[in-house]
Amino acid sequence: MNTYGYARVSAKDQNLARQIESFVNFGIPCENIFAEKQSGKDFCRTEYLKLTAILQKDDLLVIHSLDRLGRNYDRIIAEWRRITKEIGADILVLDMPILDTRSRSDTLLGKFVSDLVLQILSFVAENERSNIRTRQAEGIRLARERGVKFGRPKTVLSEKFAQTADRYLKHDISLGDALSALGISRSAFYRRLTIFKNSELPTQSASEKK
Repeated sequence: MNTYGYARVSAKDQNLARQIESFVNFGIPCENIFAEKQSGKDFCRTEYLKLTAILQKDDLLVIHSLDRLGRNYDRIIAEWRRITKEIGADILVLDMPILDTRSRSDTLLGKFVSDLVLQILSFVAENERSNIRTRQAEGIRLARERGVKFGRPKTVLSEKFAQTADRYLKHDISLGDALSALGISRSAFYRRLTIFKNSELPTQSASEKK
């Protein structure tokens, strides 16, 4: 029997240290700890898939809290059952000791309470994810009402660029001459040249923005 730890955070700037430390304190070898920074919306995660691929009957999977496993109610329930029923491994949630499948067969009441708590906490995890999305959408709506613009700013071509691009397209000047006149890179020139050729964008008389 092997014991594995799985740690997850959603954002790149979040820290995995607290979860990993709890696994080390539990006695899990470092080589058996899988950690990653991925969304919990589904189970298509690199480290998680590596872990479940080697998980065998009677192994123990330890997670710090249920929402580290995932945030989708139906998928958490389905994945929990896949691990415990199909694979035959056990799961322990450190911050909710009642969610310890190693004791699930002790009593019928114990199994019932454990399953009930799992479903409640899975619902809470998904509900929180839904609330986060709602708050984000509301924040974006309010920002737009205040005039905040999202996405890349619209490129405005200067009169100087338009004149230079026109001369370049007519072969009156070389690429080197165009770049020298505008003081921009080759990639910036081609990007704006594409806009110039395919779009009727307004020009500005101010100096070219670099």
